[in-house]
Amino acid sequence: MLSLLQKKCSRPLLVLCRHLHTEYIALKENNGTREIILSHEKTKNSLSLDMLKYLTEAINNNKDDTSLRAIVLSAKGNVFSAGHNLKEFQSSGDISHHKLVFEKCTELMKSIVQSPVPVIAKVNGLATAAGCQLVATCDMIVCSDASKFSTPGANFGIFCSTPGIAVARSVPKSRATYMLFTGEPINAQEAYENGLVTKVVPVEQLDQEVEKIIDKIKLKSRSVIALGKQFFYKQIELGLLEAYQVGEDVMVHNIQSNDGQEGIKSFVEKRKAEWSHKTM
Repeated sequence: MLSLLQKKCSRPLLVLCRHLHTEYIALKENNGTREIILSHEKTKNSLSLDMLKYLTEAINNNKDDTSLRAIVLSAKGNVFSAGHNLKEFQSSGDISHHKLVFEKCTELMKSIVQSPVPVIAKVNGLATAAGCQLVATCDMIVCSDASKFSTPGANFGIFCSTPGIAVARSVPKSRATYMLFTGEPINAQEAYENGLVTKVVPVEQLDQEVEKIIDKIKLKSRSVIALGKQFFYKQIELGLLEAYQVGEDVMVHNIQSNDGQEGIKSFVEKRKAEWSHKTM
């Protein structure tokens, strides 16, 4: 069965994924960076069922290709994402469809966390409700100083329960509850001060700042970053002692790997490491 991305192009999927434009997303892949651009401006890049499917597939496609080093999520227009498309929820009786939307949203969030490469949100504008959830789930977030973030679901009778999961894991309790209970947005500086975003820059420096981060990532071994990312998210769910016990095994595994040994050897020999990027 053809995937959504395959249906958009007669060329092989590996070639297709270098450049792609659909109604919902645009995709560019160059020099190891895959940028996925939310492009459904007429719905303020809402996370409709179709949008969720496209985003998930774009993140997962060829994710084990060693030439892929980073994924960037960005958006057209002054709204990064308005969250779920509330028109999909107008019928209170269609429980199966409602459940499917949230299942696909969770699948998207999992694909970001489970991606072997860092996923960076590049935000210039408003990220609200599930759009804020999408941003908060990314590994790093770089935003313009004009950006805002909110979880206003309670204003419309739908509490931001699932968006709150990602937000509560990114900001202190008092800030998360403020956002969730009042629905009021926080600006870029407040988001930075509370740990929701990694960096805040003027809009004209946004692309450059993201590229600087990616350039630093590319200097490292892909397989080492993948191992580290996997353990980072795993240990968050563990108790302190268990996290250390699992971490010991991960460190030993890392040291015994090809790139682990290459890193040690290059350090001792005072030379630049030559990474294999091979999966451990």
